[in-house]
Parts: sequence; C-alpha cells; structure tokens
Amino acid sequence: MDSEEFREWGKKMVDFVADMWDGIPQRTPLPDSSASDATLIAFYAARAKAVEGIKTNLSSSERKEDFEEAPESDVYLHPFHDPAVFNQLVAYCSDQAHSSVEKAAMLAGVRLRKLRSGIDVAYGNYSVTAATLEAAIKEDRDRGLTPFIFIATIGTTNTCAVDPIAKLAPICNREKIWVHVDAAYAGSFLLCPEFRSMAAGMELVDSFNYNAHKQMMINFDCSPLWLKDGKSAVKYFNVDPVYLKHEHQATTADYRHLQVALGRRFRSLKIWFVMRTLGIENIQKMLRDSCHFADVFAQLIKDSMLFELFVPNYLGLVCFRLKKETNEVNEEFCEAINSDRRIHLVPSKQKSEDHVRYAYEVITEIAQKLLDQKGH
Repeated sequence: MDSEEFREWGKKMVDFVADMWDGIPQRTPLPDSSASDATLIAFYAARAKAVEGIKTNLSSSERKEDFEEAPESDVYLHPFHDPAVFNQLVAYCSDQAHSSVEKAAMLAGVRLRKLRSGIDVAYGNYSVTAATLEAAIKEDRDRGLTPFIFIATIGTTNTCAVDPIAKLAPICNREKIWVHVDAAYAGSFLLCPEFRSMAAGMELVDSFNYNAHKQMMINFDCSPLWLKDGKSAVKYFNVDPVYLKHEHQATTADYRHLQVALGRRFRSLKIWFVMRTLGIENIQKMLRDSCHFADVFAQLIKDSMLFELFVPNYLGLVCFRLKKETNEVNEEFCEAINSDRRIHLVPSKQKSEDHVRYAYEVITEIAQKLLDQKGH
C-alpha cells in the first residue's frame, strides 16, 4: 500500500463510522489520537478563522504589516496566528465541560468563559441554555470582545449531560462562532438509532469528535475528528517545505495539515479490525448492554435507603451519593470503596448547594421549635 492508498483507505474507514450515524454531512474525517487533541485542533482552527476575519475587516490604515513578504527579515509571523489579536477573543463552554477545554484555551492563549449550566427538561441533567449563551455573547460583544468558538458536549464527564446542539448551534452560526462538539464518551452510542436524538442539529456544527477507544471495543488511541470544511482549515496549519512535497498532494487529503504533529499512526486500521471481527450489530449489543446494566444498578440505588441518584442515569453512567450527607462524607465514602479494591468508582463533584440545604434545615428547626412552644 503506497502513501496515497494509505490516506484514502483511512478516510474511507472513518467515514464508514459516520455513515452508520447518518448525521455528519459534508465532512472531512481525521483519525486523531484523543479528544483533547481534537479540541485543541478545533481551538486553533477557530482562532485562526477569527483572526482572519478580524484582519479582513480592518481598514488598510489599521492593518498591520505581516512579515510574510519580507525576505530581508528572518522574522516570520503567520497572518492567521497573530498574537496581537488573541486578546480580543473569548471562547465558551459549559461549566460541565472536560478539563481539556480549559487546557486548549490556555495553550491557545485566549480567554475562556464557562457558561453556567442548569437542569434541563429533556434529560434532567446539567446543560447550557440558549438564553445563557445569548446573554454571554451580548455581554462580551459589549465589552469589545469577539466570541469565536463554543465547545458543546454530548455526554459530560461528570454526569453524562447533553448540551442541546439544535438550540445552541443556530445561535453560533448566526454570530459566526465555531461550534465544536466533544462527544468523547457518548459519541459511540450514536451507532444505536435510539440514541441519535442527542445529536440533533449536528449538521450545523463545524467540528465533531468522539473517542472510539472508549465504548467501541477499540484500544487506545483512536479518536476520530470530523471537520465540516476541512479544505478551508488546511490553510491555518499548512507548512509545506520542499522535502515534504509529493506527487499526490493535489488529489488526496494530507492530514499533517490538520494536526500539530507531522507523522501519524494508522489508527483507522484499528477500526477496520474491530468492525471486521465484531460487526456493527455486536458493537450495538454491547452498547445496549451497558445501558441495561446501568438501569439495573440505578434501580438498586433508587430502592436503597442509603443512596440516591442526583441526576437520572443516562447511557452507561450512574451518578449516586449517600443520602443527606455532605460532599466531604461522600468523598470519604468513595475513597473507602476504592481502597477496598474490589470495585472502582470515579468521583464527581457538582455545584454545591450545601449552604442552601443548611439554611433550609435551620429555618425548619427554628420553625418547629416555635410551633412546639405555641402548642401547635
């Protein structure tokens, strides 16, 4: 297999997964290493697009000289990655987003605003509302900032929450804000038709990523990324020295122009082996079994006198705690289970409402004492 066939078959294999989802049109597939890398690539592409837009809108007198056409100088500044513009940019994500989003913003040198999530009607879980996003955009534009990317999440790490893409993406499209969807955990479940409603509006996003190595029986690392307009994004990453030129570059996708590293592993071969060995139906069965086992465990929690769910279980994730106990006690409880070494739990911490609960308990206690004194 030569290099051209290598790239072409890799693209076909990753596209095959997207075809199973029937919801990612006009795509440029990229077999990436992890969701963190995919988020960083989305940040860089969105940032470059925003810088290009800002510079294009400057008048000729305001536009700074780029060093691209200055052969007498050894200093080069890529016009789409001009750090002088970065301080105008602000990125958005939910306060439930993965830590990799914060790291991406840090490495991209831009502001990050975490939008406060609330309990939604659809899933009874924490997600960003359209009103919250609209308010943030207006406030930041009034402050002279340029919102340039929104990282939406399908299946948050803490509670498997789902941001409503169909409601949020149209706002971003209108405001020329890049929409990246991080579906690291939940994306695999889109192979099952009954879960595809959580990806409604996917045709409106600019990039989408999920970890095939999480729930698709594929070993680490394998994390496909799709770009709506990969051909345009290439110019933001393209460094093309003579020694890397080849006869196929005009006719085939060259993934080095859509990533930080030059080389890459043949990750799509992993997908091929798993698909060939297990088939889609067996993978779907495994995904559905995971949800069934979560339902069984969640019911045990609901029937218990000791525990409670603090959000409804979704897909394969069950979030529970000790009833009427503080975060500190629940952390100690989690540590005790993991120290026992028979099973392993992953801790998660949501917004603390202990002060509200404490205030309610004080009010109830004093009210009861007063009523007892009055003989009620």
